[in-house]
Amino acid sequence: MVMNENRDKPQSPEDIPALFAGAWNRRSAGDIAALFDKDADFVNVVGIWWENREDIRKAHDYGLRVIFNESNLKVTKTKVRQLSDDTAVVHARMRLKGQSKRKQADKPEMRFNIFTFVVRKKEDNSWICVAAQNTDIVPGKETNMVKDGEISAVDYRDGKS
Repeated sequence: MVMNENRDKPQSPEDIPALFAGAWNRRSAGDIAALFDKDADFVNVVGIWWENREDIRKAHDYGLRVIFNESNLKVTKTKVRQLSDDTAVVHARMRLKGQSKRKQADKPEMRFNIFTFVVRKKEDNSWICVAAQNTDIVPGKETNMVKDGEISAVDYRDGKS
């Protein structure tokens, strides 16, 4: 296990998304994991839920080697809602390009997502993430629907419901 807990300690809540994207682009699952508390929760874009730093590291190690090995993640907008002096919710809009090819897509297109990070201030005044959730943005759609075991994004405003 390679984890660098002292690489870049977030000095404010808004540092978390940029440090996450930087670690992603370096393919450093250890640096991603170091942004999270030991018992942090992370829910990925398809609802897989990891419940501790080591599982978050393992999942990102796999993902960065197999699914996103040539990808680039960029933060395009960050909003912080300070809940108290030592607790905040951080929303970050991100752009992901360069996902690995798969049978269904020879050249996967760019994706956009919203990350939600719940962060707390540590005793050394740096910040750490206690929970995160990643949600894909699906333009023009309102919700998901399952039909014949397959999930797809749908829009009820199109009159086809």
